Amino acid sequence: MSRTEDILLELNQPKPWSGVNAFRTDPLLVDLTSGLNRALREDYDALGRYVTSHEAQELARMANHNPPELRTHGPRGERLDVVEFHPAWHALMRRSMANGLHSSVWENLPEVRGQDHKARAVRFYLTAQLECGHLCPLTMTSASVAALMASPRVQKEWAPKILARKYDSSNRPAMQKTAVTIGMGMTEKQGGTDVRANISTAARVGEGIYRLSGHKWFMSAPMSDGFVMLAQMPEGMGCFLVPRLLEDGSANGLRFQRLKDKVGNRSNASSEVEFSDAFGFLLGDPGSGIRTILEMVTLTRLDCALASAGIMRASMAEAVHHVRGRAVFGKKLIDQPLMIRVLADMALDVAAATALSFRLAEAFDRARERAADAAYARVMTPVVKYWVCKMAPPLIYEAMECIGGSGYVEERAIARHYREAPVNAIWEGSGNVMALDVLRVLSRGKDLFDMVFAELERDLGPSGRKTIEVLQAAMALCERDEGAARLLVEQLALAAAAAELYRMGAGKIADAFLETRLTGGWRNTYGVLDARFDARYLVDLLYPPVD
Repeated sequence: MSRTEDILLELNQPKPWSGVNAFRTDPLLVDLTSGLNRALREDYDALGRYVTSHEAQELARMANHNPPELRTHGPRGERLDVVEFHPAWHALMRRSMANGLHSSVWENLPEVRGQDHKARAVRFYLTAQLECGHLCPLTMTSASVAALMASPRVQKEWAPKILARKYDSSNRPAMQKTAVTIGMGMTEKQGGTDVRANISTAARVGEGIYRLSGHKWFMSAPMSDGFVMLAQMPEGMGCFLVPRLLEDGSANGLRFQRLKDKVGNRSNASSEVEFSDAFGFLLGDPGSGIRTILEMVTLTRLDCALASAGIMRASMAEAVHHVRGRAVFGKKLIDQPLMIRVLADMALDVAAATALSFRLAEAFDRARERAADAAYARVMTPVVKYWVCKMAPPLIYEAMECIGGSGYVEERAIARHYREAPVNAIWEGSGNVMALDVLRVLSRGKDLFDMVFAELERDLGPSGRKTIEVLQAAMALCERDEGAARLLVEQLALAAAAAELYRMGAGKIADAFLETRLTGGWRNTYGVLDARFDARYLVDLLYPPVD
């Protein structure tokens, strides 16, 4: 034992949560990946060691402590419109692109065929436990391929650069780089989520080529090499790929106004941008822009859920580690009845969020071959995104409270996780937008819901019939009252999470989640778990002690 560790013991302070394999110490994740290729699991093992290493944690800290800076002009008064990042950001990007977080679902690798989304989801979930800001451009880059598929000519030219795994941060035209990243520009000042209110315009100048003028109120990752953007055209809303630089290296009409001073997501740049006569390629048919970009948005919503589940897991792991090593009132915190009940209650939600997010990834993988999975992907994407992302802020706060005053300092990773947590619930559709999306599916018919309900009823076992009856009643209420949509979404999320835990064979974890979330009384805070559930067993099972 080092002298530092001796001092920590004397001060009743657990050693930092570092150097622990985030993959191997997550039994649920190990179980979820048991059917994947052995080489993949070895990769996850290496990534699990990396994300909690001191080196990686320092990169995450530095990238967030030194946020990006916008340089609009050079010394001669010329426009630059470049964003400068700390070297730690580039190191994180380099590692994650080498891991294929931006490309692997499109590579058709033989070792992951048929499980592309699930295989990537593991890497994304683990990396989120380290640092989420740099995942934003990687999410958009990966998802952009879905939008580019609407224009085979653009896809053919850009896809090889998008799928390349060698990070290239140079400020050069896209086709002169070894690899590119893609951002997104949808929302505008006057409309926000209501993109049909967008007033940016696109004028045709050639076959599939347009000039765009207008503004975007929130455009993430402004140093991306291209942006998927929406603009009005005579036929209606269009979707376009807009390069940041022209082939000669000059600016493509984009003028960045400022970077957003955000609550969290500090390492990542988000901007306001004005543009005039910006050259862009039409993706899809004229007037079909919303439908085209929704293919991209659907994929980003899965990543929102995975990231939220990941940072909840990391925060809980840090809290459990702390209470195991700190003594209060004569015994370890984890042996205090109130504390262990709180932790067990939280652990159930993290397990459910993780299981449900990976179930959605599996549905994406099987949607083309199996109608029930296609229905699950369509119905459950907004449901999973809504529920998992909404759980993160209060759960991470509670984990912070378990640590106590030392949890409320910037030196701990949990502070970064807490600031990060709200963005996934807001980005790519807030809670109400997700609820309205579910109602949109319902308005077009109940067939998709019927397929989802049939699977949930099967997996829930004896509780299945009654649970489905509750969901059907919530559906009927929504048909009369749009304002009841959140009731349906939350009940569906809880039922689906319980069903997935049972499908995985999670036993007592599934039982406790079902009884406390679907059949119990009103719950407002963590720690009201009934004594009939073995709280210590649940915590030790999901967060096994490590040396």
